[in-house]
Amino acid sequence: MENNFETLIATYIENKVGISEHFLSNTLANNLKLNLIALNTKSLLVEAGIGNAEKVSYDGAIRSDSIYWLDKKHNNAFENEFFAQIEEFILYLNRSCYAGITSYEFHYSLYESGDFYLKHLDQFKSNPSRKYSMISYLNADWKESDGGELLIHQIDNNQKIAPTQGKTVFFKSDELVHEVLVTQNTRMSITGWLKSD
Repeated sequence: MENNFETLIATYIENKVGISEHFLSNTLANNLKLNLIALNTKSLLVEAGIGNAEKVSYDGAIRSDSIYWLDKKHNNAFENEFFAQIEEFILYLNRSCYAGITSYEFHYSLYESGDFYLKHLDQFKSNPSRKYSMISYLNADWKESDGGELLIHQIDNNQKIAPTQGKTVFFKSDELVHEVLVTQNTRMSITGWLKSD
């Protein structure tokens, strides 16, 4: 497990974007994906908003995905396994990098064919608590023709990242403008933020 943590941190230090190809095991990724599909079948996902709870708005011309917030109160075994892994990573990050992370928040994200999310930053102007963004992908057998890449904009090196199963991406929430390109297939992930409250 610590090898995946170190890979995420080392690649972040090298390129401002940490990537671990196998941060989530196939078993955990599959179970989370099945849970997300079940939630969607029950119509429990909601339209994703823009902005924080105080100034949330909805604009399908900017983003068109649907979300469902993870919460320990749900007492879902697979979400709790995911939380345990995130908590281990936070301990490792705080110990090795003095990051000062004190909390986190995550949601499922579902993009249907044709969905996208235009360029944005993850940190709110009115609330700087989000320090690092993390995205874990749940898409087995993803092909280049499926689209849906995460495009991270950097001055000298734009980076396009395929949303393949088990992969986790990690970057500073206030630094990198990014977008989700139009997907041609159902695209699933867990997206969230490590916070310093």
